[in-house]
Amino acid sequence: MAAALGAVALLGGCGSPSADLFVVERSGAIPGARLTLLVSDGGTARCNGGPVRDIGSARLLDARALVTDLGPEADRALPPGPRAVLRYRVRMEAGTLAFADTSRGQPPAFQRLAAFTREIATRVCGLPR
Repeated sequence: MAAALGAVALLGGCGSPSADLFVVERSGAIPGARLTLLVSDGGTARCNGGPVRDIGSARLLDARALVTDLGPEADRALPPGPRAVLRYRVRMEAGTLAFADTSRGQPPAFQRLAAFTREIATRVCGLPR
């Protein structure tokens, strides 16, 4: 009971939940490609609607930097290149962007987002990909 009350107190914080930084929808033809990743400004992530998990302060800083770097790219969609394996759709306050791992003209922030997504999925959520 005390643990449940502690969890409620942590979730309650100052009375309102933390804002979402972004949602990544990843898809592809390989096993484990499909992922919906919600990253919150409170330092948490949720994979595929599963439990909320702490991402730690370093990853939170990375996520915030991604929002800043991706902001100017909002509402941009890059077509996939040949033999695309993974596709990404990212929704954030500034807008929505889409790209594939083989899209031409990707800014470095797109590649950082793909790496961040994989790290959270595998190391935080325990998914295979």
